[in-house]
Amino acid sequence: MSIDFESLKDKAVVLAQSGVTKAKELTETGIAKAKELADTGATRAKELTEIGKLKVNNSAEQEAIRKAYSELGKLYYAERGSAPEAAYADACQRITDAMARISYNNERIADIKAAGQLTDDEVDAVEAEDDVSCCCCEEPKDDASCCCCQDEEDKPQE
Repeated sequence: MSIDFESLKDKAVVLAQSGVTKAKELTETGIAKAKELADTGATRAKELTEIGKLKVNNSAEQEAIRKAYSELGKLYYAERGSAPEAAYADACQRITDAMARISYNNERIADIKAAGQLTDDEVDAVEAEDDVSCCCCEEPKDDASCCCCQDEEDKPQE
């Protein structure tokens, strides 16, 4: 039996070249796929970043609307609070009642300060200690359950 080394050598070269070609194809395909995934990831990150920025902008706009509503309500109350239209009568009455209670409380504070000979500094120190809970629901201020700290649509209806 005779071995044709030239033929074996030629076959080995062809197989080696074929293997190298396949490896190059796989490498190029892998690189293309990796680039595609990276581009997709970068695009997705940009989209998510833009969405985040838009949500922050929306929050700022909602705050601007809330402030404008508040200013509008203050203007309406100042101009029409004593004789509001029927749709606004209940809200105006709640404001009037709250203002009366504040006035009464301020008179009581003045009476207590005068009777106890308390200074404004002593009273202010107590106010700083007491200023941790909400005036109407007794929840901690800046708490999600505080009616004053929730979004406008989440506030309980009176």
